[in-house]
Amino acid sequence: MDEPIPVRPLPQPTLASAEFWRSGADGILRISRCGDCQRWFHPPMPVCPTCHSRAVEPTPTSGKATVVGFSVNHQTWLPAFPPPYVVAVVALDEDDRARLTTNIVGCEPDSVHLGMRVRVRFEQHEDLYIPLFEPDPDTEATEGPGPLPEPRDVRISLRPTASAQKYEDRVALTGVGQSQVGRRLMVDPVSLTVDACLAAVQDAGLALDDIDGLSTYPGAGVSGGLGEGGVAALTEALQLRPTWFNGAREVPGQIGSITAAMLAVASGLCRHVLCFRTVWEASHSALLRSGEWKPEGGRATGMMEWRAPFGAMSAAQWIACNASHYMHRYGVGREALGAIAVTARAGAARNPEALYRDPLTLDDYFNARMVSTPFGLYDCDVPCDGAVAVIVSAIETAADRPRPPVLIEAVGTAMLERLSWDQDTLTHLPQTLGASAHVWTRTDLTPDDVDVALIYDGFTFNALSWIEGLGFCGRGEATDFLAGGKTIALDGPLPLNPHGGQLSAGRLHGYGFVREAMLQLRGDAHGRQVRDARVAAVTSGGGGPGGAMLLRAAY
Repeated sequence: MDEPIPVRPLPQPTLASAEFWRSGADGILRISRCGDCQRWFHPPMPVCPTCHSRAVEPTPTSGKATVVGFSVNHQTWLPAFPPPYVVAVVALDEDDRARLTTNIVGCEPDSVHLGMRVRVRFEQHEDLYIPLFEPDPDTEATEGPGPLPEPRDVRISLRPTASAQKYEDRVALTGVGQSQVGRRLMVDPVSLTVDACLAAVQDAGLALDDIDGLSTYPGAGVSGGLGEGGVAALTEALQLRPTWFNGAREVPGQIGSITAAMLAVASGLCRHVLCFRTVWEASHSALLRSGEWKPEGGRATGMMEWRAPFGAMSAAQWIACNASHYMHRYGVGREALGAIAVTARAGAARNPEALYRDPLTLDDYFNARMVSTPFGLYDCDVPCDGAVAVIVSAIETAADRPRPPVLIEAVGTAMLERLSWDQDTLTHLPQTLGASAHVWTRTDLTPDDVDVALIYDGFTFNALSWIEGLGFCGRGEATDFLAGGKTIALDGPLPLNPHGGQLSAGRLHGYGFVREAMLQLRGDAHGRQVRDARVAAVTSGGGGPGGAMLLRAAY
């Protein structure tokens, strides 16, 4: 069938990847292979991930693979890459651990299915050869659907606790503040940051001169309305004098910047660290549409090198591939996702700060337009403008603060999965299972002790993955566990995101969950207070490093 050829963002070949992108001239797909243990892997790396041999070289493959995750994209992310089109993860016949994110072409998008046998075909752009995959009906007719990779139990890789002394016991959360939150506020993001930080300092009963540490995520140099300029911008605005500061991006989820602050305080380097997170995605998008902000150009680099050429521009598409795998493996539909979305909106209705407060029914959820299957409009969180700040203080100072401190019972930071969207965990959101398993090794508490769950819901499937990863129910059991939303309602056994989460209150990128947990554990969540809330589970991230915390009330 004739298909329009989309205008693809081209990858920028690196010293490691150039041979891959240029090796399809003869129609043969070449993937890295270890000459010692025969492991196939992708993307290219200088050593074998199994035996660490350097006897690695691009090796011809059969070009045949199986679809192990996919999403039919209905959203226009790129003006010259018209939907619908299929973004898929395929596992090579030679080794199902070697996978590519790609497009399935040569068939109707709705005919693509898990286990579909496919074969490579290349699309040439200058000296680059983009590997696409088309149906391989002959192989499927003779051999049947392809096998799906079996889930891996990451818990077997957990390390024993390094010390009987817990750094969590040496710190407390003593202040929290939030700026105005809204859609397209058109406010300088540094101004939002200052508002949140001053509110947090006041809430903790401190003066700016008491702040001897700063920590933020993701720091300076991040585009897309996802930061305000980092530590430097805030330091200049408030003329602070930190002893220690952090603006790292590679931390355990967005709240990993708070974890870093805990470590600095626990080590004695600081007494009061001001942690902050600012977004202005809604205004940034408006500026792009108006032409006042010029989009970045050039070829795709970093992790987008492996995604942008296939129109996979959004985490919605990457995560949807895993959601499709989950639904196929466990034989469920979208009911659990719908229950999470409807529950979030019910929480937002009780929260005057939430962006979307109108009632949402399950029928509304299922009737909404699709974004990237299986995700519809209400599976996706709400870009916004706003800032949240949190104070991490030395535990010995907590009694001097005007508000009850929130204590940290345990933090989960272990990286037990490959730091990849497509090369390891397919059943759940990547980088949720490791942090979830780790947090329980640092406490005597169990999932039954959690009174309220503040769980990252960038997409409904993110929340589902954390719920199962944290052990509130078994793998694949969320549909029954949620009971149509009864379990996670405000008066249910596990109230979920009583403020509306990112799905309805606004995407404050992890920090909003810490703030809500602090309000709940202080008894300050007016209009949505969980009764007798003493222990809160908080998570953030996924795909990139994820992190989990157990917070508890001090009284």
